[in-house]
Amino acid sequence: MKHKSKFAAKQVKRVLVALIACLGLYCLYYGSSFAPSSRRSDDGDGSDPVIGGFVGRTDFDDLHEDQDLNPDVPKSIPICDIKLSELIPCLDRNFIYQMRLKPNLALMEHYERHCPPLERRYNCLIPPPIGYKIPIRWPASRDEVWKANIPHTHLAQEKSDQNWMVVNGDKINFPGGGTHFHYGADKYIVSLSRMLKFPGDRLNNVGHVRNVLDVGCGVASFGAYLLSHEVIAVSLAPNDVHENQIQFALERGIPATLGILATKRLPYPSRSFELAHCSRCRIDWLQRGGILLLELDRLLRPGGYFVYSSPEAYASDPENRRIWNAMYDLLKRMCWKVVAKKDQSVIWAKPLSNSCYLKRDPGTYPSLCSSDDDPDATWNVSMRSCISQYPARMHKDKGSGLLPWPQRLTTAPPRLEDIGVSPEEFMKDTRTWHFRGIEYWKQMKSVIQKDSIRNILDMNSNLGGFAAGLRDRDVWVMNVAPVHASARLKIVYDRGLIGTVHDWCESFSTYPRTYDLLHAWMIFSEIEEQGCGMEDLLIEMDRILRPDGFVIIRDKPSIINYVRKFITALRWDGWLSEVEPSVDALSSSEERVLIARKKLWDEEL
Repeated sequence: MKHKSKFAAKQVKRVLVALIACLGLYCLYYGSSFAPSSRRSDDGDGSDPVIGGFVGRTDFDDLHEDQDLNPDVPKSIPICDIKLSELIPCLDRNFIYQMRLKPNLALMEHYERHCPPLERRYNCLIPPPIGYKIPIRWPASRDEVWKANIPHTHLAQEKSDQNWMVVNGDKINFPGGGTHFHYGADKYIVSLSRMLKFPGDRLNNVGHVRNVLDVGCGVASFGAYLLSHEVIAVSLAPNDVHENQIQFALERGIPATLGILATKRLPYPSRSFELAHCSRCRIDWLQRGGILLLELDRLLRPGGYFVYSSPEAYASDPENRRIWNAMYDLLKRMCWKVVAKKDQSVIWAKPLSNSCYLKRDPGTYPSLCSSDDDPDATWNVSMRSCISQYPARMHKDKGSGLLPWPQRLTTAPPRLEDIGVSPEEFMKDTRTWHFRGIEYWKQMKSVIQKDSIRNILDMNSNLGGFAAGLRDRDVWVMNVAPVHASARLKIVYDRGLIGTVHDWCESFSTYPRTYDLLHAWMIFSEIEEQGCGMEDLLIEMDRILRPDGFVIIRDKPSIINYVRKFITALRWDGWLSEVEPSVDALSSSEERVLIARKKLWDEEL
């Protein structure tokens, strides 16, 4: 009897093991074939795009070189429907409607970022519009673009009396006008310089004004004409009813980005701009106790200016007078002072130190921010209804301590101490990236055409050394600080450069076909550690890269080997170069550099 019970137990055990094994095989097959994070696009039939992300990999060193042995590497990637040719995944209002999100429309939350989850991503390549041409090159692009590249002309009709833009055959021209400067941004800029009594009628004030934030920028003509004053502006506007403002600006080759003053802090460090500008930007500055003005206060450097050109500054009707009086009272309590007022414009200046704040009556609104508030924390951080005091050093020095432009570009700024970087390390970084930039251009010398690169995105900017090394080239760089390194972006701004904070596990806030060159230094290694899809990032890079544009990927050899497997599927095989760079001061491990060029697709693809 005992023997029979043992035999029965063994039989049951065998059956259970067999069932578990079968179940495991079934799950493995089912998961690999139908999981929402995987895609099976090797057939390349060009059917509807697959929704979902790639299967992530953790061990790239064990990949086989033969693509047939790597089913996760596609021979082709589906092309999205042409209706998605202007898709911005995290600023897609259709997604908000489909997911039945409930953003506060009064606070403009629907214009802020709302990113789709992994299972709802479009896993396909964004096509250019029909008739797309290689963009007109800078500096001619400042004044004209191909209409086929941005086939939207409603702004030309809507702003026909303000000289924003004019349709002229197969091109769109930009006369340089704006709502409050019909006769040209160049003349308007000179008038502001005179109001501030800056030498030579130049708004840069002998290099002391370098970084400008232009909110509600339109097609960014103000920022375009500031460039001749050695001033660089972050031209900011939302993807709103005037959908294509920033798209036009970027097509023109003007530094610009999508963004909105709504509920979240703008993704820029505190004390980054010498001047903020609002020309008929239609922003309700008094909402929620003036929280949007307090956000500008966070962003302005000691003594920074706020230029406000709007009816509230000059109109005499009761409603505009009410708004003006309320703004004046609030800004006075914020210790801002009117330094110039003429015609349609008024200019305020922020205090140079904390002294005025400390002299206010107890209980004065807005209060000072608490000591535990980090004014440089910006990624998905709500705006604060308080005033950020200056650090002790700035208060004592009554200023930022920065040298004028261009000396500040290569001089160690005082805020290096905040991030634990020594002046010697800063200078070593600057020299190294200057050399690396020269080497990159040598690699591309045989294929790069004059003026073919204007808009550059540095996906992991560190201290801004790569952008600083391009000082003598007629380009501009959007420096991106990954969220974990966001504190370093303040150094980028202190050098007189511009940038933003971003999480590369998500889509970037820009239109398709935005940049001529993408520089990705160790960014793939970083997102691999975060468990994000490298393939999703490659598709996102393709979305924002212009046809004929270049990608420079500098990373571990194993990652470069893996990325190369996608080059043909991405249609980045217009030209390829791969080298092992020389070891330098920033080399932490073995690296390789892959440079690829994106093809201009044939229309039948």
